[in-house]
Amino acid sequence: MRYSANDSTAPEVPLATLVKTELGKWKAVIRKTGWPTTSKTFRTKRDAEDWARRTEDEMVRGAYIQRAPADRLTVEEALKRYLSEVTPTKRPSSQASDNNRSKILVEHLGKYSLAALTPEIIAKFRESRLAGEDRRDAKGKAIPRANDTVRLDLALLGHLFTVAIKEWGIGLPANPVMNIRRPAPGPGRNRRLSPDEEKRLLDAVDRHSNPMIRWIVRFALETAMRASEIVTLRRMQVDLKRRIVRLLETKNTQPRTVPLSSGAVELLREALDHPARPRDTDLIFYGEPGKDGKRRPYQFNPVWMKIKREQGLRDVRFHDLRHEAVSRFVEAGFSDQEVSAISGHKSMQMLKRYTHLRAEDLVVRMDEALRSRKGNVQSS
Repeated sequence: MRYSANDSTAPEVPLATLVKTELGKWKAVIRKTGWPTTSKTFRTKRDAEDWARRTEDEMVRGAYIQRAPADRLTVEEALKRYLSEVTPTKRPSSQASDNNRSKILVEHLGKYSLAALTPEIIAKFRESRLAGEDRRDAKGKAIPRANDTVRLDLALLGHLFTVAIKEWGIGLPANPVMNIRRPAPGPGRNRRLSPDEEKRLLDAVDRHSNPMIRWIVRFALETAMRASEIVTLRRMQVDLKRRIVRLLETKNTQPRTVPLSSGAVELLREALDHPARPRDTDLIFYGEPGKDGKRRPYQFNPVWMKIKREQGLRDVRFHDLRHEAVSRFVEAGFSDQEVSAISGHKSMQMLKRYTHLRAEDLVVRMDEALRSRKGNVQSS
């Protein structure tokens, strides 16, 4: 059906101009009021016509997306922009994670443009990472990676696409990471210290020449605080009179106040009153001055790893001390709400991972309950 130029019922139809380039290719140019001039070059005239027809139809329907930036911008270039604009707004630990994971993404997917990175390609990347195809043991066998490791890789890639679409104006119909299956979350670690393991560990840190490791390890068992929360503690956060520590920056971004046991108070007093304590820092657990003369939090991990090896405790992680402390609060009769207030867990489901009681403790409590019931029955 044809319309005259004066026919008010005629729909607005954008017109495409086809131009043959000096290299023998065909360039389609579309100019439509309210839309930026759009063009694309093809090897054949038919391809140019097909593209122009589809694009014109999308414009008429209001569904057109400017894909040229997504065709040009590679994952590597997008990650560089993300690391310079988005990553600095995150917590230091997240910044370090972004920098490390971006290298993995660049290695595997960096050369793809954002438009070319399909769910199928990302799914293959996921499977390759899970299988550990990019790392081998001494015999050349692939070393699989944990599900949570790959989940974090995909989380960074997915957020990159979200920012590109919503904030950078990169024209993409959808975030391809949202259209693939994520690896199932890990079951969580439920490691508890045995009495023998605890004795060996505490004896070792007590004997160490630097008292800092003793204070940190014992303080973790007393408070259930995370390693990052402990080593960044400053004087202004500690109120020994009220027996509390105020945490302003936590993993879940919510400030919290941690009550201190008498043991935790004594550890802090010992650290603050130590005769060798320097005057040039307000950090509770401080390290040696750097090249710039500034003191930063004590980096205890090298000493911690050495002590674990010497004591045959390779399977014990520092975070297990937090798990142990939380579990002890539960065993002492604290409610879930009280434990959550101390530990900072926002989700009760997450808290349950840390509250697995020892089977042998339950056996004792079962015997006590049954004896008490039997005694009540006999007395009646």
